Amino acid sequence: MSQSVQGSQLRKIVARAVQQWIWSPSVDVGRRSLHKNVKRPVIVNKRSTDILHDPWFNKGTAYPLAERDRLGLRGLLPPRIMTFDQQYERFMGNFRSLEKHTKDGAEDMTALAKWRILNRLHDRNETLYYRVLISNIEQFAPIIYTPTIGLVCQRYSGLYRRPRGMYFTARDRGEMMSIVYNWPSTQVDMIVVTDGSRILGLGDLGVQGIGIPIGKLDLYVAAAGINPQRVMPVMIDVGTNNQALLDNPQYMGLQHTRIEGDDYISLIDEFMEAVFTRWPNVIVQFEDFQNKWAFKLLQRYRNQYRTFNDDVQGTAGVALGGLLGAVRAMGKPMEDLVKQKIVVVGAGSAGLGVVNMVKSAMQRLLGGHSSETHKKAIDQFWILDKDGLVTKARDNLASDVEQYAREVEESEGSGSLKDGATLLEVVQKVKPDVLLGLSGVGGLFTQQVLEAMKESGCPRPAIFPLSNPTANAECTAKEAFQHAGPNIVFASGSPFRDVDLGGGQTGHSNQGNNMYFFPGIGLGTLMAGAHHISDGMLHAAAEELAAIMTPEQLEEGIIYPAVSRIREITARVAAAIVKEAVKEDIAEGYRDTDIKELRRLVQDDAVLLKYIEDHMWMPDYSPLVYPHV
Repeated sequence: MSQSVQGSQLRKIVARAVQQWIWSPSVDVGRRSLHKNVKRPVIVNKRSTDILHDPWFNKGTAYPLAERDRLGLRGLLPPRIMTFDQQYERFMGNFRSLEKHTKDGAEDMTALAKWRILNRLHDRNETLYYRVLISNIEQFAPIIYTPTIGLVCQRYSGLYRRPRGMYFTARDRGEMMSIVYNWPSTQVDMIVVTDGSRILGLGDLGVQGIGIPIGKLDLYVAAAGINPQRVMPVMIDVGTNNQALLDNPQYMGLQHTRIEGDDYISLIDEFMEAVFTRWPNVIVQFEDFQNKWAFKLLQRYRNQYRTFNDDVQGTAGVALGGLLGAVRAMGKPMEDLVKQKIVVVGAGSAGLGVVNMVKSAMQRLLGGHSSETHKKAIDQFWILDKDGLVTKARDNLASDVEQYAREVEESEGSGSLKDGATLLEVVQKVKPDVLLGLSGVGGLFTQQVLEAMKESGCPRPAIFPLSNPTANAECTAKEAFQHAGPNIVFASGSPFRDVDLGGGQTGHSNQGNNMYFFPGIGLGTLMAGAHHISDGMLHAAAEELAAIMTPEQLEEGIIYPAVSRIREITARVAAAIVKEAVKEDIAEGYRDTDIKELRRLVQDDAVLLKYIEDHMWMPDYSPLVYPHV
């Protein structure tokens, strides 16, 4: 048989195989057993050093001999062929040694040194990088995302080494539809986009905010099994109002203040049209947009595209899951959420996002959305902003806040709460079951406020200081248990250590990490083929998150599962999303799984969960074929 005929046949065989290849089959970390489907080969149109410099396809010393011949790698690598496990152990051994001895000058900079080490691995071998990340998710999640990613964003112009993600700017107006085709992947499942205007609790960091989408998508890969070749971090650079960045000669973004108003909206419109034109089934997650745009963009796009805002809906979903868990920890069914008196400090996008979702969930539990259930749910909230308690005596309240404004006369016989009443006054008067902090003001839950929660009459009050970063938390775990008592249920936005209460008792510090929620939202929406992300899907996800905890864990005050279980958690949350999407008749099916098959899958929870787990990508080297024989 001639060489040309052999090459032609080979290309046909490989092409058929690659058409079937969707994601890498499931592989349990730490062992080599594969899912029943055979690992599909991947066609690569490069050879020699070009492929060694491509982190998507680089295997380092793990290329088998036949592949080295096929790809022109003989002589370019050390002769010994290492296994994937050996590469992993080698990296972790080196990392542990570097972790012990490497510092960036000061003790508090050690985390940045760790980020640099991981980032270098990410730049040269993505498959090994995700193996390392998934196998050590508890250790590395705080390095690749919060809190370390905030420091990375602040210094990104100095840390930049190689391009990652896409940049759409105000200078690209009218060109985005063509620019989007510069991205090398023909299929993208997940986009995380920011405009850099409100990065964590750090404010406007301009183009340097690209670190947030990069870190978030690393968590999508690690937690949700989204194929890393199908994700795209995006920065929309519309300028920055951070004068220090504008004055910095090393700043890599546009050198002008932010565009505003209709010009801004039209730019985001163009971006959305461009990405959904090329990838009609992509999911776009908005991240760290300033408050004045977060709600507006969410409402503008949520029913038109598959999109959600993690700061509004992700934070709210995790908080709702925690509240449902706290209700269970009180020894009550989740349905008793509708009876909880909830004081909320913070009326920004995060605060209102949480309140709106909890209110909507209450209506769902009360039997559906109606004016009657709306009134019953609204009556359970007391909202405070920077001026104190929000009441109907206020003038010029925004419509999204106004619906929660209280009547000035709260009750008979014990005086009334005036407009602008302080947090202490509200807690003493209302005697809430739940105190939520989304103010961004550190230390706002004072000793007096916490002691008042102890006297609220609730046998197990929930105290949730959810503001990030740590310095902005309304109180620490230690302060909460010390002043509000050992029986509280505590959850924070930032990580705190558990508290030793003495006598062998531990006050558990739960972290309401969005990582419990957003990966499952993305994966479930993808697997359902839902044409938008409904409130019902988010409620179902929160209920599933709360249901994961055992009665024994809840008795101890543990309302969120261990991060080490993140893939299991994500799969369960995704399954709840799929079931709800099918129930609401907004699911359209996923690739080769049509809606008829999806309806069959949701009839059996175990079958549905297995289906989702089988479609979660796990890092392992695929056979590589160079077709130009």
